Amino acid sequence: MDYPQKSYQLSDEEKVTQVMLYTMSALFTGDVVTKKLIRVSTWLRTPMVPQYIAVYSAHMIDMSSGSSARQMHFDELFIPFSQVISLHIRPPASDPLDYEPNEPMRKMEPVTALVGPFRFDGFVRMSSQTNLGRYLDVNKEVFTSLYDIEVTPLSLQAMKPFHVPFTVLRRDLVPFSPRKSA
Repeated sequence: MDYPQKSYQLSDEEKVTQVMLYTMSALFTGDVVTKKLIRVSTWLRTPMVPQYIAVYSAHMIDMSSGSSARQMHFDELFIPFSQVISLHIRPPASDPLDYEPNEPMRKMEPVTALVGPFRFDGFVRMSSQTNLGRYLDVNKEVFTSLYDIEVTPLSLQAMKPFHVPFTVLRRDLVPFSPRKSA
C-alpha cells in the first residue's frame, strides 16, 4: 500500500525508528520520531516519552476479534502511553544491549511473559541470588527488560513466530512464568 508523503519533518536532532508496539488487544507497527540521543529500546523508561506515542505510517492488527484479526492503516496514530504493554525496534534492526554481559553476580532467567495476545519466551536479567517471584516483587520499575525473545501470536496462525533481541514490558500488565531453559 502506498502512503502519502510523511506527515512529519525531522530536525537535525531527530531520527526515525521503525517499531513494534503492543497493547492488550493489538499490535502496531510504524515509525516513531525521537531525539537522536534517545535509545528507542529503552525510551519507555525515560521521562522523554510523551503521554501519547505518535506512530507514523502505522499498521494495526486488531486481535480482539478472535481468529479473524482486523487490519487497519493510518498515516498518523496517537497511542496512549498508559496502554502500551511492550515496545521494541522492528527486526532485523536493533539497539545494542543495555547491560554488561560479564557483570558478576547476575544471571539470565528464562521466562514466559503473556503480552496481550502474544507469548514472549525470553530471559530476564537478575541477581544470581534471587528468583523470578522475588525479582518481580522487589523491582519497582514500571518497565522491565526482556532479552533474546521468541514472540508467538496466540490467536493469529497466519503470523509466524519471530525473534527480537530486546524489549521492555509494562510489569503491571504482564503475567510472567518461569520456564525451563531450552
